[in-house]
Amino acid sequence: MASIAAAKLCIISSRRARLTPPSLLSTQSSRNLVSSSSPIQVNLVSKRNGRSPVLAMAGVQHLQGSPMRTEGLRFAVVVAKFNEVVTKLLLEGALETFRRYLIKDEDIVVVEVPGSFEIPVVATHLAKTGKYHAVLCIGAVVRGDTTHYDAVANSAASGVLSAGLNSGVPCIFGVLTCDDMDQALNRAGGKSGNKGAEAALSAIEMASLLEHHLKK
Repeated sequence: MASIAAAKLCIISSRRARLTPPSLLSTQSSRNLVSSSSPIQVNLVSKRNGRSPVLAMAGVQHLQGSPMRTEGLRFAVVVAKFNEVVTKLLLEGALETFRRYLIKDEDIVVVEVPGSFEIPVVATHLAKTGKYHAVLCIGAVVRGDTTHYDAVANSAASGVLSAGLNSGVPCIFGVLTCDDMDQALNRAGGKSGNKGAEAALSAIEMASLLEHHLKK
């Protein structure tokens, strides 16, 4: 009788093991790890949003730029004159944001270029001088009746990205690419906010991150 009971117990245990979800097995093994490891503190993060529990190790560094640490930071702004009715508003929003976060006027240089297509080459030059912690690129490309819009928008985006990658200096893409002028104006201080101001804040945070946390 004892042997039969033992056999039944083994069968039941085997079935339970097969029916146990992998996530639960992972949780159980994680708990065993927590109880057996003394030098490293490990916390089991509870299941949220349908995702499996994860392990969070105490002491992990979390780095991010702070708009409150701006002393000594210098910025260049490259702004396109084409569609000036829009880019002027974007520039005003950017400069207002810089001043709000205590960036001095003497630490900001504004360079004007004919259009958004010309932004990348100037941004690359400014970034490689080593004088600036970030370069903010401002422009407005509005769709027309031809494919010229696509060529300019794509070239500006890839060019600004390349400027940052090749120089190691954050080059922030603040170029609007809109279907019509109403969309552009809405994003230059209208009901959709001012994308120039948002881009300036991104420039500050990236400059702070590299200067205070990732500087070699």
